[in-house]
Amino acid sequence: MNIQNNFMEVTFKALSINESFARICVSGFCIQLNPTVDKINDIKTAVSEAVTNCVVHAYPKHNGMVVLRCEIEGDCVKIKISDKGVGIKDINRAREPFFTTKPDDERSGMGFSVMESFMDKVEVEKNDDKGITVTMYKKLNNCKVQVGNA
Repeated sequence: MNIQNNFMEVTFKALSINESFARICVSGFCIQLNPTVDKINDIKTAVSEAVTNCVVHAYPKHNGMVVLRCEIEGDCVKIKISDKGVGIKDINRAREPFFTTKPDDERSGMGFSVMESFMDKVEVEKNDDKGITVTMYKKLNNCKVQVGNA
């Protein structure tokens, strides 16, 4: 199957109710690649974690916006989830298992670990102005784009 390069982008409020909306958007978009149910579930789980991070951490005092961009290149999917919130002081520390800035809210600190376990590659970057962008890659079918750690 030769799929043309394609993308979609949606913007929504950083509300917990929109986490399921993001999952549906990404899974509906990726269906054109005819992925397995397991791969779609992996993607949906990782998207849930990234969006939840925006809702819980990026905007602690107000509701901001989340931008979800999904790109298909060949048989690979690249998902970017961005916010313009408060950012992360130490990205490396935040990516450590069990690290949380909200222990009183019963947060497990496993968000990035979950994303990394379900996707082939996860990048976390500070935006130029404010906030964070999480970029996740998943190989579907016979991906020819390198998304591994090489």
